[in-house]
Amino acid sequence: MRMLVLGAGLQGSACAYDLLRQPGVERVTIADLRPERIPAFLKPSVGKRLTLLTLDVQDGAALRTAMAGNSGVLNAAPYYFNLEVAHAAIDASVHCADLGGNTEIVFQQRKLDAEARQRSVSVIPDCGLAPGMVNVLAAEGIRRVGDAEAVKIYVGGLPQHPEPPLNYQIVYSLEGALDYYTTPSWVLRDGRPTRVDALSELEHVTFPPPVGELEAFHTGGGISTLPWTYQGRVRTMEYKTLRYPGHVAIMRPIRELGLLDLTPVKVKGKEVVPRDAFIASVSPRLTKPDGRDLVALRVEVRGRNGKSVAWQLLDYSDEAHGISAMMRTTGYSLAITGIMQADGRVTTHGVHTPDEAVPFGEYVTELAKRGVEIREGP
Repeated sequence: MRMLVLGAGLQGSACAYDLLRQPGVERVTIADLRPERIPAFLKPSVGKRLTLLTLDVQDGAALRTAMAGNSGVLNAAPYYFNLEVAHAAIDASVHCADLGGNTEIVFQQRKLDAEARQRSVSVIPDCGLAPGMVNVLAAEGIRRVGDAEAVKIYVGGLPQHPEPPLNYQIVYSLEGALDYYTTPSWVLRDGRPTRVDALSELEHVTFPPPVGELEAFHTGGGISTLPWTYQGRVRTMEYKTLRYPGHVAIMRPIRELGLLDLTPVKVKGKEVVPRDAFIASVSPRLTKPDGRDLVALRVEVRGRNGKSVAWQLLDYSDEAHGISAMMRTTGYSLAITGIMQADGRVTTHGVHTPDEAVPFGEYVTELAKRGVEIREGP
């Protein structure tokens, strides 16, 4: 099979790296405005099974030309391109998966379902870690308990060696992370989709050593469309981000003081967006080129009949290749989904989210082959 990866950033590069390790993948093309920015771990493959393509995804004709002849398109470009990429993939009759990132766009993608089915194309948004991996686990838990009462999902990308004051390092776009800190989160309460404030309802969750106790709080976007899929069927469903203790006590006042606002303010006669100034100020301090990260995940599903099931993951960066835990859990998840679309293990055509289309058992098995071990149990 031949695969096209859109985006040469962290997640796209991790996705391409994983595809290149699969014997059934004949060729991988990475398309980007600056494809040469790929990390060192991909460069030995250039000119062999890896091709670099300079492409502007906003150029619809060039995008469709690039898709032709591929078995699948793995979209790791910024989320605001996802709808147009899905359109193009359907036009080119090529399967497509993306990392999601915006629930409203996913709802727009779902309107393409009939056209995708007509062309025998599978389109799966939200194929990263959260949304993505957690959606697949939550759906399996709901199937197993039968009549689900509560679904709780916790995910965090964290430094292995935290440094104060925030005990955090940038593991993906800081701009995206701050969006989640300022956008209300959709949850299920009494079976109805309900919005709750980000950074609210703080609780503590304990993971095995060396991680230990973490704090969990609401953030937006982590489960995408799940509250609408399960409204009326599940009483409580919520997603919370994990950080080291004390993070919220700092970030909530920063937000309340307006430092994360997007409305410009005048500073010495010039208009400045507070969030832009905040990002510019803190990014150098939170960027750790040699920092090792980890990903912590827990999904708990409890049934009305007393049945319950839970999964947990602690994944660490691949130091030998320079691939972070966030890249492994997000980029590899995208690659696995695309491979299963291309080889027929995803059996449904149309536009479906991972909880609807991705086979749980084979997905978890594929992750385990890559050393991403999801453990079932308390």
